[in-house]
Amino acid sequence: MYKIYCRIFQNVMKVAAYILPWRKPHILEGAGCILNLPERIIARKIKSVLLVSDKAIMSLGLPNALLAALEESEIKVTIYDETVPNPTIDNIEEALVLYKQNECGGIIAFGGGSVIDCAKGVGVRVVRPRTKIARMKGLLKVIRRIPPLFAVPTTSGTGSEATLATVVVDSKLNDKYAIMDPATFPHEAVLDPLLTVGLPPNITATTGMDTLTHAVEAYIGNSNTRETREMARKAVKLVFENIYKAYEDGANVEARGNMQKAAYYGGVAFTRAYVGNVHAIAHTLGGLYNTPHGLANAVILPIVLEDYGKKVYKKLAKLARFAGVATGGDDEADAKAFIAAVRTFNSNMKIPERFDFIKDEDIPQMVKWAAEEANPIYPVPVVYDGARFAKAIQKIRRPANT
Repeated sequence: MYKIYCRIFQNVMKVAAYILPWRKPHILEGAGCILNLPERIIARKIKSVLLVSDKAIMSLGLPNALLAALEESEIKVTIYDETVPNPTIDNIEEALVLYKQNECGGIIAFGGGSVIDCAKGVGVRVVRPRTKIARMKGLLKVIRRIPPLFAVPTTSGTGSEATLATVVVDSKLNDKYAIMDPATFPHEAVLDPLLTVGLPPNITATTGMDTLTHAVEAYIGNSNTRETREMARKAVKLVFENIYKAYEDGANVEARGNMQKAAYYGGVAFTRAYVGNVHAIAHTLGGLYNTPHGLANAVILPIVLEDYGKKVYKKLAKLARFAGVATGGDDEADAKAFIAAVRTFNSNMKIPERFDFIKDEDIPQMVKWAAEEANPIYPVPVVYDGARFAKAIQKIRRPANT
């Protein structure tokens, strides 16, 4: 009965989605386009901004050219650079204080998905000053428009510059969850491949696999539209054609640019079509063990796809053909070829098959959190109950041949 309830809920949400205020950010695209951001800020009559980033990005000097351009344009900048991987509620509250103290009118998110999520969280708290972050967990709890948000991704993975999701961690409970509301869409997105040149190979690999996971989970789900299917296909094709190039040669600007496009397309796809059980499990690893999100997705993706079995053969076969890895056989053969290609990506980019840090005593909590996140919201090919989640989690902590 519970699975029937989930399907009814998902079908209602699919219909209701047509009346939600979907929008995409204004895009600045191309090498060096970051220098055009100040004029976009001026056009919105903003004189003071909060720049949200992290210590690593600031130490590399990546925002320096933008900061100089903002200063030249007489835009006051306040910097918050304490964001951690898997951003916490504390990060959001600390940055919010700076936003208010400096009378900011907009937010620049300069970094990866964690930074963009932190910046979204600040925006949420600006317009919901009396509501704690934890109370906005789930769907449509924000409603009010956040301040202008300018997303500048420095990785090619999360697609957060195109999504309505804000993923945060409650560090007191080790709980990682998402706030999902069209109010949190960034207003502008800057896709400048020069900002990702030289990204370390391991981060290139895991963020790239994050992009692939977004696209695949969106495509195989049951709440697609014509646009989300197209965006997912484009993302998958770009990842298959460019991830190795970017991984092996960090200075390949064309490959970097194509991976940025893939991340954006994947974001557009999953923000409307949702993700699935891979993400539900991955978020538990981020909350409990601070596992990088892309790494978690990369390990879990082939295991869950394989577990879905016949339910996804037809759709995975289509993706295999778009990606150029189809065998020319039937849907089952092509679907299995796609899953094998995912595993080959992981192997060639030194991503492990399993994790050795998952504790037995944590599995019940992981199952609980994963089930709460996925059900009834995610329109997955197979609705997982607690036993099915536990089985999948066991597989990611053992070698594939055991």
